[in-house]
Amino acid sequence: MTAELVRGQNHPLPDTRLEIRVSAGHPVVAGAALGDERGRVPGVEWVAHPVAPSLPGVDVPRQAAADQRLAVDLAAVPDAVHRVSVLLALPVGTGGPASFGRAAAPYVALTGSDGTEIASYTITGLDSESAVVALELYRRQGAWKVRAMGQGYEGGLAALLGDQGLERPADLAASILETERARHTPPAAPVQPPAPVQPPAPEPAPAVPRPAPATPDTGGSISYTHPRRRAAAPEPAPAPAPAPAPAPGPQAAQGPSVPVAGDAAGWSMDERLYNQVWGMFEDLARTAAAYRSACDFAESRLDRELDETLSDYRSRVGGANDAARSAARARHDELVERAQEVLDRDLAQLAVESEVVEPALPPAYARWDNPVWHAYRPPAEEPMAVRLGDLHLPERTDLRIPMLVRLPMERGLWVDSGRGRSEAAGLLDETELKRLALDSAVAHTARLLAVHPPGGFAVHVVDAAGAGAAALAPLVDTGVLAAPPARGAAGVSAVLEQLTERVDLLQMALRNGAVDALPPGLDAARQLLIVHDFPHGFDDRAVTRLRYLADEGPGVGVHLLMVADRADAAAYGPVLDPLWRSLLRLTPVADDHLADPWVGHAWSYEPPLLPPGSRILRQVLAQVAEARPAKRP
Repeated sequence: MTAELVRGQNHPLPDTRLEIRVSAGHPVVAGAALGDERGRVPGVEWVAHPVAPSLPGVDVPRQAAADQRLAVDLAAVPDAVHRVSVLLALPVGTGGPASFGRAAAPYVALTGSDGTEIASYTITGLDSESAVVALELYRRQGAWKVRAMGQGYEGGLAALLGDQGLERPADLAASILETERARHTPPAAPVQPPAPVQPPAPEPAPAVPRPAPATPDTGGSISYTHPRRRAAAPEPAPAPAPAPAPAPGPQAAQGPSVPVAGDAAGWSMDERLYNQVWGMFEDLARTAAAYRSACDFAESRLDRELDETLSDYRSRVGGANDAARSAARARHDELVERAQEVLDRDLAQLAVESEVVEPALPPAYARWDNPVWHAYRPPAEEPMAVRLGDLHLPERTDLRIPMLVRLPMERGLWVDSGRGRSEAAGLLDETELKRLALDSAVAHTARLLAVHPPGGFAVHVVDAAGAGAAALAPLVDTGVLAAPPARGAAGVSAVLEQLTERVDLLQMALRNGAVDALPPGLDAARQLLIVHDFPHGFDDRAVTRLRYLADEGPGVGVHLLMVADRADAAAYGPVLDPLWRSLLRLTPVADDHLADPWVGHAWSYEPPLLPPGSRILRQVLAQVAEARPAKRP
């Protein structure tokens, strides 16, 4: 199965002979930089580019094109090379876009020597950047992995090469781009002899000036030209017919676009809805960022103008100072009011789209109160993503965007049962907060079980003290667990040992290309380990195994779901810091601890809550258990 990467995600490489395919929709220059163990490029001879396209183990295209192919043989690169960065840059002076934000997002696919696609990555979130590090192939403990980078540079190729540690990067960048410009520059036309001088013609009568062409109004509703939104086909132009000239006057305003569920690019409705939800998320992030930027600019301009009036002694006489301050505040209020109007308009459009999209979501993306759960049937294949809650911004708290996380998950989950800095958590006592955290973890687990095909997802539970028996009852009573919850230090050690051996076995098989040699009775399902009441029942060896599962497990389908308060494990000190950082932190109550990679907003997260008194979770789990294939004797 192809791993569809997101920014920052890594994936093991089962093959050392690779082909990297780039599809950009417009010409790009492709290259590769070889880095040492510190990730730095020692010199220009370590960079493959169109002027020097071949290095040991690396071959890149010789000119810019919309579709590029790079060949990499990691077994042939020098031993000093620990990192291979795939670089993309926009050529200059060829008539193409000046930045990646003005064109469709580039798509990069990594295939093995047999043509099987290993991983892919769509480089989204670029704006004014004209060069980007797309992927990074790197060594780790003797094995090669790929990481989705998507690191863009407004300073272009020179800034990118400089960030790679290359000395005098501007010289190499200029050489590459100038060579590409020369390929697209047509030969100069032959010089024509001067034309004979003609007698001056009579001066023509002045022509009636034509009105300038109308500029498209950029102040309308949210643009549906998002890279993942599908653009509607243009209507054919009517045949020209004589008509009287229109009377002067304002053009009729067009109404806002009517949203449609699934109005995005994709091969299936599942993919189209996923892309549409992410388009809504990015649109909300951008419109909020524009509003906040406008307000910040208005405040800074007001402060500057007020300072200027105070520094001019002449304005203190005759009331001129008061008039200047009033004018400055009026300009401030006008700018903020205009920004608020644009924000309200865009938020209203997104709210309408949310009302259309939310009821159409499949179970993997739907809230627990969606009627789609009442018609639930176990799926035949794994979806693209799963919903882990909702996100909203303070500009409009009732506009909630589904928080979709791609499957298979590249990180484990941590439901934080501590108070943290959340106001909602501060209103609850410790016992209630821990109960809500385990209830939230059970809801996440039930959804993960429900969206995977029967037998495709196995769940293990560690509850050393047995304190979570009541909350875990839906999982235990319906029989969806792989085994009863492990109790005591011995139970904790046994489960961790079993899963650690599984990770070791699968990693060795993948590294050596011996997947066919795996034991025939090995369960092929993805594994989830729920750890409750950590660190109770954990000794140092168990903690080490837990950290190993968090780091290496996701690459072979073994995931963690921690339900813990970080303060309870404070005795371990910084030893556990890598564990917490490797997990995606969720909360059982509303909290604003998540930030997006585009504009850095602090998003408020809300967990997926079950309707009060609802039995839908038990009904879904019962269907999951009934559809599971019978275990082999």
